[in-house]
Amino acid sequence: MLRLDAEAAAQQLNDVLDTFEGRHRNLIDIFETRAADMEGALEPHAELNKTQRRLIGAYFLSEYSFEASALFNPSIVRHPDQTGAPENGCRFILSLRAVGEGHISSLTFRSGTIAADGSVTVDPTARLAAVPKIRRRTPTPNGEDIEVAFRDDEELSERIIFPITDAQANGIEDARFVEFNDGARKTFYATYTAYSGRAIRSELIETTDFQSFRMTPLAGSAARNKGMALFPRKIDGRYAMIGRQDNENLYLIYSDELYTWDGGRAFLQPEYPWEFVQIGNCGSPVELDDCWLLLTHGVGPVRKYSIGAVLLDKKDPSKVLARSREPLVRPEPTEREGYVPNVVYTCGAMRHGDQIILPYAISDTFSNFATIKITALMQAVAN
Repeated sequence: MLRLDAEAAAQQLNDVLDTFEGRHRNLIDIFETRAADMEGALEPHAELNKTQRRLIGAYFLSEYSFEASALFNPSIVRHPDQTGAPENGCRFILSLRAVGEGHISSLTFRSGTIAADGSVTVDPTARLAAVPKIRRRTPTPNGEDIEVAFRDDEELSERIIFPITDAQANGIEDARFVEFNDGARKTFYATYTAYSGRAIRSELIETTDFQSFRMTPLAGSAARNKGMALFPRKIDGRYAMIGRQDNENLYLIYSDELYTWDGGRAFLQPEYPWEFVQIGNCGSPVELDDCWLLLTHGVGPVRKYSIGAVLLDKKDPSKVLARSREPLVRPEPTEREGYVPNVVYTCGAMRHGDQIILPYAISDTFSNFATIKITALMQAVAN
């Protein structure tokens, strides 16, 4: 590239811009950033002019279709900005796991509204996509604590959190977002699985506005498996999680510190045929008037995933009040084919008035919504 004369280099750069400028926001800035990233890997060289630097940035880039294979395992929370929400309705943010070439998972978002009657509308998706700027990387005993931020002009559905660290190299999987209230302020937390291609671990992402995010590895023996889900508030002054430590049962875990989780007590085991292989949580518990609602997934014959529900005691969530004998949602014959067949799965529902709004994935390919009245759900679980 350095041997190209000025005219040839300019022509190459113009050809690249003509081909790709309409597909990306701030393409020149992206080229400049990539060239700076690559500087340490290049042989010593004379100072580059703008054209050379941008062209080098372009040569060391490749496009990646982050949702080309699948868009699934959603979780839902109330939007921190309720401006423009329908009367007696609300705005929401949906997080999803996106999978592209090579089975690399990233975290992406959508927004929408829930009307008073529970009907759901998803906002149109932006045409472009953007990754955040890394504000800070701090080494920790367990890896790296990272802060990232998106630009003000990048819409929510443009924002993609792609793997950053070695521990995340093959995926940021199954984020379970919850609106956490500590009395002073509301923070949105999500546990997710970081997958390096060889090993997994649980990490925590937090935000107040879905524009800037902090990503932190979790420490402790209970954070070595996947599928952890944080309660939306402290219980008896302590943080609480639902987790899975043995690939079969569900555990209740308490901690005095948000980033360290040890121990835990098994409180829910497979009981019915649709969950004989394994049970797990389907997101953070939802607080109802008299109890906690915990959505669960069960794995049955031929790795068939279904969604059920469990009611837990409000003061002592280790006490099971009732659980569904049959799944609430199961794969329908017309929806069993996909990236991973025979699966329905969710990473979190939310309460809206007297209803539960449940986003769920179908065959690990695309996502849908279901709604149910809380009274009907309670009756179904009690039966």
